Amino acid sequence: MEIDNPVSSGSAMEVEQAVPSSSTAAAAPGSAPAPVSSAAGAAAAAASVTVGGGENAADLKFGPDFEDIHILSNAQVAVILQVSAKSAGNRDEELNEVYRKTQKYVERFNTMTNDEKEHQELVDELDNLQDALTTFRKETDDGHEMELHGSEVAALMNLVATDTMVEEAVALIPSLSRFPEAAIDEILDLIRSTMIRIVS
Repeated sequence: MEIDNPVSSGSAMEVEQAVPSSSTAAAAPGSAPAPVSSAAGAAAAAASVTVGGGENAADLKFGPDFEDIHILSNAQVAVILQVSAKSAGNRDEELNEVYRKTQKYVERFNTMTNDEKEHQELVDELDNLQDALTTFRKETDDGHEMELHGSEVAALMNLVATDTMVEEAVALIPSLSRFPEAAIDEILDLIRSTMIRIVS
C-alpha cells in the first residue's frame, strides 16, 4: 500500500478506509476511526453486532466493500503513516485532521513496535507474520482444509499479547472457535514469537 500525499483529502480517505480498527471493522467513509476504550472491547463489540444484509464479523460474513481487499493490522498502518508523515514533513506539508487522528489511533493500539528497531526490520517482521498467518492451514478429520480469513489475521495481530491464551483469543475473535484448540495455540505461537523478536 502506498500513500503518496497524506495531506490531500483523497489519500486521507484511502488511509482511513484501509485502516482496520481493533476489531478490523472499516471506518465509515469520510469519518475518522471511532475511539474505543480498549482493543478487546472493540473486538467484542464488533463480534456481537450484525449489520444490514446479513453481515456479521463473528461469522466472517462481510459485505461487498470487503471483497478483494488487503486488510492491514494497526502495526502495519502505523508504519505506513509514520513514513508518509515524515515525507510530508520534508515537503513542509501539514497533515490533515483525519490523517492525524488515524495515526494517533493506530499508534495507541499498536502492540508490535520498538523504536530501537530499524524500519525495514520491523516491516519485514510484520509482513512475515501476516504471510505466516495467511498461509496457515489446518486439515479437519473429514479432509476439509481450514484457513484464516484476512479479518482474523488483522484482528489476531491487533489483539494478541505474548500471554494470550486460547480461550481469550476465541473470546476476542469468536470465529476462531471453528478451529481445534491445538490449531489456535499454533497460531498464537506464531504471533508470540514475532512479538518477542520485535520487542527484544
